[in-house]
Amino acid sequence: MTTTSTGTVTAFDESVGLGTITSEDGSEHPFHCIEISDGSRSIAVGTAVSFDLLAKFGRYEAARIRS
Repeated sequence: MTTTSTGTVTAFDESVGLGTITSEDGSEHPFHCIEISDGSRSIAVGTAVSFDLLAKFGRYEAARIRS
């Protein structure tokens, strides 16, 4: 099951490809750069995004990130 949410990129470390999105309800969701839908593998902190939440490894992660 997937849930679509909106939020803002609050952290992104380009050297390792890991970041965090804070959703509108204040919850934080980690993501890996391969989940950025435009294929760029890079995204600026502060970018407003929509994303799907997927249950992975016992927690929810952001996937299919669209700006």
